[in-house]
Amino acid sequence: MKNSDGQKSQAPSYPVSAAGNALRAVTLLHERDELRVTDVADQLGVARSTAHRILAMLVFHGYAEQDRHKVYRPGPALRAIRGSQATPPPDLTTIAHPYLQQLADTVRETTHLMVLEGNGTRFLDGVEGPQALRVSYRIGTLLPAHVTSGGKALLAELPPDRLRSLYPNGLPGHGAKGTGGFQRLATELAAVRRNGYAINLQGSERGVNAVGACVRDRSGAAVAAVAVAAPSSRCPRARLTSLAQPLLAVARDISRGL
Repeated sequence: MKNSDGQKSQAPSYPVSAAGNALRAVTLLHERDELRVTDVADQLGVARSTAHRILAMLVFHGYAEQDRHKVYRPGPALRAIRGSQATPPPDLTTIAHPYLQQLADTVRETTHLMVLEGNGTRFLDGVEGPQALRVSYRIGTLLPAHVTSGGKALLAELPPDRLRSLYPNGLPGHGAKGTGGFQRLATELAAVRRNGYAINLQGSERGVNAVGACVRDRSGAAVAAVAVAAPSSRCPRARLTSLAQPLLAVARDISRGL
């Protein structure tokens, strides 16, 4: 391994093999995004039983997750180090776009695809609804996550310490420390987890309401969110609840395609 000056660094004279192997496994997982027990055994030169114990320890500490195919993928701790909740698959937008179109046609409102970027949500794609009075799509826009429905759906997936780290000074616009605002957000996110979707009542833009839900990868980790946005005059809270059902169905369809 090279140091910051580009020179090859020497291993310490007091190597701790277990810690070294665990760190090497984390590095492999970061580089490859998926590992099997045999991969770790081969790369580290250890027995499969040892490789299994190393991966089990990474799972215990949140650096790895095991999916239903017994493949290990980055866990929440490793994803947090990367700087976002999860790394979106490179073909996410391609897979999602037909479903965004289908959803826009079905509910006759604008649909969005977004990902978490720090404590903001980046809009990756969108399809405008067919009605004359409609919400415009926001491709490329970065908005605070806590004021968008998709952003709140993604924030609700974060462990409490990770969520708190995104707002070291509390929520913007809620006083010097913003403690009350953060607590209200935490309470709202608990409801999002219970319901499976989040709503936005003119939080990001006056006159616009929205409902959002998570898109998940093969391990079940949330990698993006889809949302339906509509003029508040046509879409009060009660209608958002009814829109949640087709939205959740499309979110599941996109997830199956990843």
